[in-house]
Amino acid sequence: MASKLDQLREMTTVVADTGDIKAVAKIKPVDCTTNPSIVLKALSTDMFDEQFAAAIKWGKSQSGDSDAVVDAVASRLAIDVGAALVDLVPGRVSTEVDADLSFNTEGSIKKAHEIIAAYEERGIGRERILIKLASTWEGIRACEVLQKEGIDCNLTLLFSKCQAIACADAGAFLISPFVGRILDWYKKATGEDYTAETDPGVLSVRSIYNYYKSNDIKTVVMGASFRNTGEIEGLAGCDRLTISPNLLEELEADQGKLERKLSPDAFEPEPKVEMDEQTFRWMMNEDAMATEKLAEGIRNFAADLGKLRTRVAKELNA
Repeated sequence: MASKLDQLREMTTVVADTGDIKAVAKIKPVDCTTNPSIVLKALSTDMFDEQFAAAIKWGKSQSGDSDAVVDAVASRLAIDVGAALVDLVPGRVSTEVDADLSFNTEGSIKKAHEIIAAYEERGIGRERILIKLASTWEGIRACEVLQKEGIDCNLTLLFSKCQAIACADAGAFLISPFVGRILDWYKKATGEDYTAETDPGVLSVRSIYNYYKSNDIKTVVMGASFRNTGEIEGLAGCDRLTISPNLLEELEADQGKLERKLSPDAFEPEPKVEMDEQTFRWMMNEDAMATEKLAEGIRNFAADLGKLRTRVAKELNA
């Protein structure tokens, strides 16, 4: 029998959640997703020593505000990682807008334009890139503008149905609901263990998927942030799943039968929800898990971006 990974590929687009060039070359996913944490980890390996040195040399040749130069070098390095991944996958690579712009619509739009321009300077068209934005109200509004400009977006740090509904209304190309982080919160809050069928993260994505399919919403649902293969199997059939290399290897080694759990042709009818800013903010306020995990995710991504900027500043001043 084919491995569970091969079976999964028959019903779901498999995406690699990594900046590990060797892992991507081995796994051969369709797409790749990155975030500030993944970029920082990738740049800590010797795979990007040459690019890092070139970026620092370029930075030293720049004039102007030192903080602006540090930000420019850090952004260049994120594009270096993304460009290397573009060479390895046939589909798209997601590159994230700075986490400290998560509540700045205009700033997010400007940064997205800079990212797309930087890729285009390397001969990489926007059709190969997804701009990642946090699923804050401000990030979703930035997405709405960018999508109308033909720049496809991946809305990340998504933990609630109200976020998913707002993203769909904004015309987002893709959303990344975080399965494992939802599970983390509930395990800590309740002290309980969960199976794939009771996992709150799995159930959240199934609910979003059902809402989208029942309302003929074209936004792609891509489950993310998995803690174990059981969560992945619980979402077999989802539009896309972005999976870390270690879990992909576990699925590849498992020869058991994989049962399809989601299908675009099997859904329960569900009325469309009218989502405005007041409704969005109230629903988020009433969902302690989503509120806490969104804030935590932004803080953590901002911290890793800060670590990269600190390293860049140190090298520029050496």
